[in-house]
Amino acid sequence: MERRTDLLVKLRDMTPDDLPQAHALSRKLQWPHRLEDWDFMLRAGTGLVAEEDGVIVGTIMGWPYGPEVATLGMVIVAEEKQGAGIGRQLMDAMMARLGDRAIVLNATTEGLPLYTRLGFTPFGEILQHQGAAFSVPIPSLRPNERVRPLGSKDHDAIITLDRKACGMDRASLFAQLRKLAHGVVLDRDSQAIGFALFRRFGRGYVIGPTTAPDAEGARTLISHWLGSNAGMLARVDIPHDSDLAAWLDDLGLPCVGRVTRMVRGRLPAQGQAIHTFSLVSQALG
Repeated sequence: MERRTDLLVKLRDMTPDDLPQAHALSRKLQWPHRLEDWDFMLRAGTGLVAEEDGVIVGTIMGWPYGPEVATLGMVIVAEEKQGAGIGRQLMDAMMARLGDRAIVLNATTEGLPLYTRLGFTPFGEILQHQGAAFSVPIPSLRPNERVRPLGSKDHDAIITLDRKACGMDRASLFAQLRKLAHGVVLDRDSQAIGFALFRRFGRGYVIGPTTAPDAEGARTLISHWLGSNAGMLARVDIPHDSDLAAWLDDLGLPCVGRVTRMVRGRLPAQGQAIHTFSLVSQALG
């Protein structure tokens, strides 16, 4: 598809050939994403670029999770083109592509006014914790619990756990994640009750998603990755009410930023017996 914003700027589908220019835009904002991170996000979803005379001056990406909900992110407009309405055009085009789905996004302070005008409402915050943990206490497991590597037979189980926790059908996302992420499962009485994935991202690694029945279980899963990768730069994006912030601070992963969670439409029902304690990423949810 192709859509013009004015006589010079046009919107069109993002392709793999666009990723070096898109990556350059994010680097100018000092976002940590590698070219490989952009590639992963495009394979997991859909994207649009704003182009002027063959040069990409704006980007946006979306990830449909089933017929009812989607997430949206990577909204970037080149600094010299800001204020020209390109961001609004990108948002309008992506929202049209996502159709009647509810849309969830995580908004920076700069993006809040635009998203509010487009009908998004806040419902919480995401805290970005980042740092290197050099000493991680061994977590105390409950009776009949263990942490074990994610096996090939576990993928259906973790997709089900994720769906119950966040209310979204993210099977297509997990199909991409399994190609590049390592995982561990929290077992209780030989049944998977939680999991956490670990993969390269930006300048280090990211732990997420982490799904567990409670904060103690989430700490057990996250501790596995921090303890087995002591001294490595790790990032964990957590909901503000996850009860993990002070614990991560103490381990050497302070809060270095926060964004506002927003939704347009009906927020998907969250799990009561299982919860999402860290995100895949701020864009992907």
